[in-house]
Amino acid sequence: MVRIVKKPEERRQEIVATARELFQKKDYEHTTMRDIMDALEIAKGTIYHYFKSKEELLEAVVEDSVDEYIAGMEKVLNETEGSGLDKMRALIISGNVEEQYEDIIEHLHRPGNVSMHTRQLAVTVSKLAPIYEVAIRQGCEEGIFQTEHPLECAEFLLAGIQFLTDTGFHPWSEAELTRRAMAIPALIEAQLSAPKGSFDFLLG
Repeated sequence: MVRIVKKPEERRQEIVATARELFQKKDYEHTTMRDIMDALEIAKGTIYHYFKSKEELLEAVVEDSVDEYIAGMEKVLNETEGSGLDKMRALIISGNVEEQYEDIIEHLHRPGNVSMHTRQLAVTVSKLAPIYEVAIRQGCEEGIFQTEHPLECAEFLLAGIQFLTDTGFHPWSEAELTRRAMAIPALIEAQLSAPKGSFDFLLG
């Protein structure tokens, strides 16, 4: 049999893609490093050359998932026609990834993974905020929004809403989550000086 030698980045991405698939099929807890090695037909030394532990591999899977999510959101922005408000609505509606990455998110929600979950939020916000910034800037140019800090508005809204509605960071009560969800449309409007009712679709 001819031994296939792959470039380091290609091999690393192959390991991440296979791990992600197995984490979603079998769930993280029931997937072993041996499972990933067997699926790829690689030696133990190969996988541990790239990832020293399954936890480190999960972190790479999370980063890969974030990058895929960001690429999807950029596509939404580029393909949505209309005003800055139309683009904001499209981004918000497309932003829910709970079902798509359910197993990964469930693992991040466990108490021992708060640090990793926090890093995942920081990476997501840093990459996603500039996409929202484009829509906000357009809205400002159109006179729909009014803010001198479009990027910072996006960062504060994304980070604040995510943290205060995510029970993976803190066991928020149902009453707290409902109270915040009801206030979010008005808070976004206030932050952007948007017309009243612009984000009421979030209440549906």
